[in-house]
Amino acid sequence: MKKLTILSGAGISAESGIQTFRDGDGLWENHSVTDVASPEGWRKDRALVLEFYNQRRRQLHEVEPNEAHKLVAELEKYFEVQIITQNIDDLHERAGSSKILHIHGELFKSCSCNNKKLIYEQKDDIKLGDKAEDGAQLRPFIVWFGEDVPLYQDAREMVKDSDILLVIGTSLQVYPAAGLIHDIKDDCLLIVINPNETGFGYGERAVVMKETATQGMKLLFDKLVNLA
Repeated sequence: MKKLTILSGAGISAESGIQTFRDGDGLWENHSVTDVASPEGWRKDRALVLEFYNQRRRQLHEVEPNEAHKLVAELEKYFEVQIITQNIDDLHERAGSSKILHIHGELFKSCSCNNKKLIYEQKDDIKLGDKAEDGAQLRPFIVWFGEDVPLYQDAREMVKDSDILLVIGTSLQVYPAAGLIHDIKDDCLLIVINPNETGFGYGERAVVMKETATQGMKLLFDKLVNLA
């Protein structure tokens, strides 16, 4: 089977009702990204950071995978599919996809703030005073701005080995994820689904579909199956 790697971003989850942030205004749900998604913000106000992600987690219980997620999962019948997602939700999993690499962390997990290898399932709120087994405060299992991306090398290896790379719902403005596109083989087919003008250096080799994730996947699905 051909290897199809999907690199997904906020655009695919937005259609399920999950709020996104844009680098342009630097705000996420009216909060400064630095305040809620950085080590500095955590040191400054743990309660604010915990409540911000508690709200995101509560919202995630209320939304469902959309048609784009489901069509991506359906592709496993025809390809060896691997998903690299910048999203911290579990909508790919719930849609039925089986191989997903969350390079920016997972909302339904927590970890020790002193040791990110101490990881726990976290479906409910994290409260101040909730401790990991090492005695440290639990924090969201999220890769914040300014932190290392430990799964990045795994993602690079997936991309390098791909016959097709499908980019959905991301303009690849955030590094290091934005650099993944430069790791594809010379003969890898590159397809981009994004309704907004993007400029992340793919040049003329990409097939660009200026569509939403769902509409793009509906238009593309049969064409992809024919390439299997």
